[in-house]
Amino acid sequence: MSSPKRIGILTSGGDCPGLNAVIRAVVKCASRRGWQVLGIPYGTDGMMRVAEGDYNPEDLVIPEHGYDIPGMLQGIDVLQFLSGSILGSINKGDSRNPEVLAKILKGYEMLGLDALIAIGGDGSLDIIYEISLKGGWNLIGIPKTIDNDVPFTERSIGFDTAVQTVNSALYDLTFTAASHDRVMVVEVMGRDAGHLALHGGIAGGADVILIPELVPALNDTIIDQVCHKLAELRHRGRKFALVVVAEGVRGEDGHRMKAIAEYMAKEIASRSHILCASGDADYCDMDAVETRATVLGHIQRSGTPTASDRLLAAAFGRKATDLIADGRYGRLVVWEAGRVRSKDLGEAIAIVRDCHDRNVCPGPVETDSTMVKVARSLGTYVGDPATLPSLTSTMT
Repeated sequence: MSSPKRIGILTSGGDCPGLNAVIRAVVKCASRRGWQVLGIPYGTDGMMRVAEGDYNPEDLVIPEHGYDIPGMLQGIDVLQFLSGSILGSINKGDSRNPEVLAKILKGYEMLGLDALIAIGGDGSLDIIYEISLKGGWNLIGIPKTIDNDVPFTERSIGFDTAVQTVNSALYDLTFTAASHDRVMVVEVMGRDAGHLALHGGIAGGADVILIPELVPALNDTIIDQVCHKLAELRHRGRKFALVVVAEGVRGEDGHRMKAIAEYMAKEIASRSHILCASGDADYCDMDAVETRATVLGHIQRSGTPTASDRLLAAAFGRKATDLIADGRYGRLVVWEAGRVRSKDLGEAIAIVRDCHDRNVCPGPVETDSTMVKVARSLGTYVGDPATLPSLTSTMT
């Protein structure tokens, strides 16, 4: 057994399902080694408050016997079922400010930690990694993001639950769409990456899935092709449809839009009317297309973590404590080829920074990935005109 250690754990960046499950796993695995785990509230902000005297480090110790929820339940096992983060999380701050940085470093020193486990996305891990170099911290990173775009890992904490949330929403919207012969345009999260829209869309039976990797901008050609897909469905007797669009898909001018789903819904209705008025027999019944836009928003960050996210959290938490026991710091815990492994955190951050400098996603959907091929094979329009069937052939 390794010598007793005192380790810290924090969550940083946007919250997502599965964070508490990671905390639970770390506490259970560390406690079996005789270690102490300190839960640091609100990321690096918690370290500042330690330095300012607002928190007593000993009060931050998470005992194995329980993280008590007054009036409800006792014991850390309940954490695997809870969304959000019991530690709180922040996605803002100014660690480049010398005074702020000094307080963070002082707070960390006062905590007396042997190592720190940071659960974060690409941006928050980048910030904490930079601070760790200045403070000489022993850091382990665990990836979490519903965007699933952290380099080196095939899965991140929270992604599977978010996919299930999108899938459930599409299931529910199917029936109201069918009842009114409507085209439902559903906006899902994915600022730079389309993993959530692609996976959730396939699982939920979407007819159209638009992601930034395949559809950088909603130009006239894309709108026409979407209408082509809708016309094909109507020729086959189905007048309702589901269109999924990732928030990262841009407007025709190439700029981000705050209401991409609303814009898409209006464009489909307008273009359908124009196509119908053109006299083209293939679009003769498109004048009656009625559209509605739905933005799933922050509900995608909530919900009970799925079994897959809980299993991933347990595996990641175990791996993080193993790395600390082995003295292997500066590592990023990842899921690769069906196994939990670790990669050099510095290499991952270098990729993140390079991609951000070039305004590209560090972990995008590969345009020839399995799921893209699956969508195309199912007849889902993903921005590739080659997947659109001939309207004439659908009528024979």
